[in-house]
Amino acid sequence: MLLCVVGVHFFQQAIGLDSIVLYSPRIFEKAGIKSSNHKLLATMAVGFVKTVFVLVATFFLDKIGRRPLLLSSAAGIVISLAMLGLSLTVIDRSDQNVTWAIGLCITMVLSNVAVFSIGMGPVTWVYSTEILPLRLRAQGTSIGVAFNRGTSGLVSMTFISLYESITIGGAFFLYTSMAVAAFCYFYVFFPETRGRTLEEMEGLFGELVGWRKKFKKIQKENDRKMKEVNGDRISNGQI
Repeated sequence: MLLCVVGVHFFQQAIGLDSIVLYSPRIFEKAGIKSSNHKLLATMAVGFVKTVFVLVATFFLDKIGRRPLLLSSAAGIVISLAMLGLSLTVIDRSDQNVTWAIGLCITMVLSNVAVFSIGMGPVTWVYSTEILPLRLRAQGTSIGVAFNRGTSGLVSMTFISLYESITIGGAFFLYTSMAVAAFCYFYVFFPETRGRTLEEMEGLFGELVGWRKKFKKIQKENDRKMKEVNGDRISNGQI
């Protein structure tokens, strides 16, 4: 449980979302947008998209589940960061404005914020609290938040030095590799937790990678109980 809590908080920040949000004017300037008004509008668009898709996520968390949102968000972040790194590399190495690369850069910045806000953003906080037993929830959550804020500070403070050392495109390719690692980590270690009781949580997280067998066992048991309940309702004339 603690590995999942620490892992999801670490990767939420290690994929460089704070670099995009905090330094979006500088990114847009590197992309060739020189007008202050245009940079302001583009930066406002980032905040608007982030807010809208967080609201969208609230409607899907209990309908789709945590794991699908987390995996699809991580996959979307991999694609958007890779395309963002590519567009910035093309712009950085070109002597003239490359219209398609500028358009791709802006689109990928907004896409990255959107897919983050619909998955890794809100799911991190939901997942990291609901999987912990009540007796350890405060301590476990505190450890996760400490990793979250520490990683956020490290990413934010090193972004400018990073892109000056390996180019701005290279910085986002590095974040892409972290997003790939995040996707693999979530796929291997993170079971679906929607609708699970605290007792079932402890069973699911009893083994590091053996949760799939336990998940199937719990699902079969729940299906059996549901059939018994429906059978009783039919026999009593309630259905």
